[in-house]
Amino acid sequence: MRILLVEDDPLLGDGVETALSREGYMVDWLTDGRLADEALNVNHDYAALVLDLGLPGMDGMEVLRRLRRHSTLPVLILTARDHVDERVAGLDAGADDYVLKPFELDELLARLRVVIRRAHGRATQRIELGPLVIDEARHEVCWRGEPVALNRREYALLRELANHPGQVLTRPQLESVLYGWQDDVESNALEVHVHHLRKKLDSSLIKTLRGIGYRLNDALT
Repeated sequence: MRILLVEDDPLLGDGVETALSREGYMVDWLTDGRLADEALNVNHDYAALVLDLGLPGMDGMEVLRRLRRHSTLPVLILTARDHVDERVAGLDAGADDYVLKPFELDELLARLRVVIRRAHGRATQRIELGPLVIDEARHEVCWRGEPVALNRREYALLRELANHPGQVLTRPQLESVLYGWQDDVESNALEVHVHHLRKKLDSSLIKTLRGIGYRLNDALT
């Protein structure tokens, strides 16, 4: 999953970006509200927005209001503004949840998982599709009851496909989940990850639609 992080505090932003990356998210980190507004208008592949309110360029509340004119993207607000009326204003403007600074990274990660789950219509942290089980909190994958070890990008790819059962995801959509703006992507990198997943789980797990993209086997969905 790709996350847009908008936080102008360099130490805090670095810590959150590192924590999100370790959880298997691909993170785009911006420090300016106006740049965030532009990114949200261009890139529609984000799974969630983690948004500070006190930003240069454009206040986070304005970024949120403008986003809600065209998108239901899950939004988790990071803020030191702890007055009740300010939190209410943010929720009324379309925020899905708040994390008050200072915060524990584990709490932020848990709250982020919750808002993303809600967006996908799930009530728990487990994705269960037939013999495939993904525990997002524990970062664990089981196939037919047996644990399977995946690297970071294999896990991210499988989770993205499992979060869209029955849907075909295009190469650009999947590459945006696996690679950042600055990454040098080999032309066959996606095919390599798909091959590894088929080898580690099942050869029929992922279907290729030539010239279009990939989807999970219909038997799982």
